[in-house]
This record gives sequence, structure tokens and C-alpha cells, in this order.
Amino acid sequence: MNLDDELNTTLLSFTDLQAELNLRHAQDALREIVDHLDLTPTEREGLEPDIGGLQRMMEKLESTSVQIAVFGMVGRGKSSVLNALLGQEVFITGPIHGVTQTTHKQQWQLTENSLSPIPAVSYRISQIELIDTPGIDEVDGETREKIARQVAQQADLLLFVIAGDITQVEYDALSQLREAGKPMLLVFNKIDQYPEADRQAIYEKIRDERVKELLSPDEIVMAAASPLVAKAIRRPDGTLSAQLTRAEPQIEELKLKILEILDREGKSLVALNTMLYAGDINEKLVQRKMEIREQSANRVIWNGVITKSIAIALNPLMMIDLLSGAMIDVALILTLSKLYGISMTQQGAVELLQKIALSMGGITASELVANFGLSSLKSLLGLTAPVTGGLSLVPYLSVAIPQAAIAGVSCYAIGQVTKAYLANGASWGEEGPKAVVQHILETLDETSILNRIKQELWNKINVKNRILER
Repeated sequence: MNLDDELNTTLLSFTDLQAELNLRHAQDALREIVDHLDLTPTEREGLEPDIGGLQRMMEKLESTSVQIAVFGMVGRGKSSVLNALLGQEVFITGPIHGVTQTTHKQQWQLTENSLSPIPAVSYRISQIELIDTPGIDEVDGETREKIARQVAQQADLLLFVIAGDITQVEYDALSQLREAGKPMLLVFNKIDQYPEADRQAIYEKIRDERVKELLSPDEIVMAAASPLVAKAIRRPDGTLSAQLTRAEPQIEELKLKILEILDREGKSLVALNTMLYAGDINEKLVQRKMEIREQSANRVIWNGVITKSIAIALNPLMMIDLLSGAMIDVALILTLSKLYGISMTQQGAVELLQKIALSMGGITASELVANFGLSSLKSLLGLTAPVTGGLSLVPYLSVAIPQAAIAGVSCYAIGQVTKAYLANGASWGEEGPKAVVQHILETLDETSILNRIKQELWNKINVKNRILER
């Protein structure tokens, strides 16, 4: 059913309509991200959990599912609170320290039984998922906190359970969770264990002193998820004794707060939190993609440098030097454009090379002078090789290698400038090409690059050794 049909069949308030539009916008945006990840198999390696997270967020939007996660220290009754909301024993509870070792999830069906005695409200969402987490003070707390952060990142509403005056550990954890920017309720649980006066005093101290900077009074609720009451039991000898038994949970205030939040902003919460999560994951995926592409680009650039250097070194004719060098530069630009997924024609690569060459100024001018000067000498030595019986090849190489290295530095600079241009989406940015080129040239270590090129050329050509062996 499309939005027009829904508008014709449902009486939606302006808030409802806005929430629905937010949800649809989030669905479209997330689908755009998922459909255009543009990741190679290599780029996907190690990112499968994040990509899977995006898929789960898509399913969450489509089903309009709200996730409510509960946090707190061991023994505060987190699992009991969730069981009380569900109206049945689903989450494991017990006296053993740290019963909840991993996160657990359970669908919360808002039936008349689970809502009683709270009147039904139009909470406007189709699914609610409750998530139990390990205690924040567990052994191997770093791992537990990592789990808590991951859950808090995906959840739409956070419950933080305490069982008395808040401790420093709890305050620190509460502060960290607050930074997630999600709606939160502080649940003062086990109030049945305190006399009325003490209970109220603790509540007011928490409200007015402990969490005043983190939460509003409206975000603090009291509960007794699994209250114990004393019941008189007559012994066989006729005497009476007190026996503790479980009573009905006192959870109505918490239920009402949750339902009010879902009724007021359920769909908007799902849309907003899903997009925040997707934005973080997408940023991570893009960063990973660009890191891998930069590594691949650097390999392509260096291969282009060596290819151009060898072509220049082995070619004795000056004009062919210049032509072959330019062709290799163009081929390098085209290869890099494919790597970054940007369509570019050969003419476009030539125009980009011309713009880069003009902006580079000094390096290309030096290369041109070196080519004209060294190429003339190299040509003479190369052409006289047959006459000298190959003896002129040694001085030929002593000229050809430096000339090739100079050309290689130029190719390296052109590759780095092209990489920066393509990584920015085929844009020079606000500063323009000259500023980009200048910044890259300032960071180049020409001496190091020259020496590396020369060494690799000697290793690859290896003519000198073959001549000496004769």
C-alpha cells in the first residue's frame, strides 16, 4: 500500500504523517547506501559484520521494529525487569554472579495481558525487541563494554537499571551511554527492599544530585521487577515463621513510560537511530575502501614509474622518449580512473595530464630540459654502440639511468596528483589544481624516489653485469 492509499484510509495526525515520512526517507537513504557499496571482494574482507549490520538495519526499517536494550551492573535485576515487561520468565535470572554472559533478545508482544493494568495506547510500531546485556562490572569488562557500546549504537531506547544509590561505576557507564544520544530511562529497581521513607530519599538524591546533569526527572522511574513479600507460615509445632515469596511485579510506571515514548516518537526513533548507525558504518566502509584503493593506486603508480623509466632508458631516440613517456602517463591516468570507479576517456586523460603538467611547472620543465640534454648524448652513445663493439653501452646507461629516473619522478608526481583528484570524486576541491599539485610536490622526497628508481632500473635491466661477463 502506498502513502496515498494510507492517507485515504487512515486518519493520521500531522505528527504521524511526519514520522511516516521520516521512516520512508530513511528507507530510501539506507537502500541507496546498500545498493551502492561498490566494494571489491578484497575491500569486503573483514567488513562482513558491518555490511551485515546494514542489511539488518534495512530489515528493521521495513518491519518498523524498535529495539529496547537494558544495561546495568550485575545483581541489579536487568533480566528481571525484562521478564516483568514480558509477563513471563524468558531471560535467565539467578543468584550466580553474572548469569547473563552474552546479549539475549526477545520479542515483546503488547497483548492485553502484558499491558494490564495499563490502558492500551496506539504505539504505532509493529515490533518491539527487548535486549538483555551482560553486567557492566563483569570480569573481562572491556569486552562487556564493547558489547554494550555496539548494542547501544543499534538500539532505539536504553534502560539503565540500578538498585539503590548510584555508584561511580554506574555513573561513568551511564555517562558513556548518554553520549550515544538515544532516549534513556533510569530504572530504580528493587524498591520493595526499602521502607517507603528510605526509598523516597534515595530517589530524590538520585534525581536532584547524582544524575541531574544527565537525566531529567521525567526519565527516572521506580520499579520492583521481582518483589519479595513475607508470608506467615505455620510450622508443625504450631508456631509461625516468615517465608519470603514472589509477588506481582510493580512495573506499571516503566511500561507506561516506554509506551508513551513509542506512541510519541516510535517511528521517528527507528528512522533516526537507523540512519545514525548506517552513517557510522558507511563512513567506516568508505574509509576502508579508500585505504585499499590508495594502496592499489600506489602500486599502479609505481608500476607506471618503472615502466616509463625503462622505456626512457632503453630508447635512444629523443622524440620517441617524449612520446612514449606521455603515452605511459595517459595510460597511468586511465588505469587509476578505473580503480576509483570514475569513467574517463582517453581524451579526458590527455586533458587532465595537460592540466597537471601546467600546474606542476618546475618538475615538467626540468624533465623537458633533462630529456633534451641527456637524450642527445644518449642517442649519440646508443647509435655508436655497433661501431664501438658495445663498449659505449656502459656510458650510455650512465646517462640513460639518470634521465629515466628524472622521468620517473615526474610520472610519480603525476600519479599522486591524479590519485588525489580521483579520490576527491574527480574534483580539485575549493583550492583548485595548483594548490593540490603544490601540496603534493612539497611532500615528495625527490632524492629518495630518484635513488629507488635507479636501483630498480639497474636490477631490472641488468645490462651492466652481462657486459662485464663478456
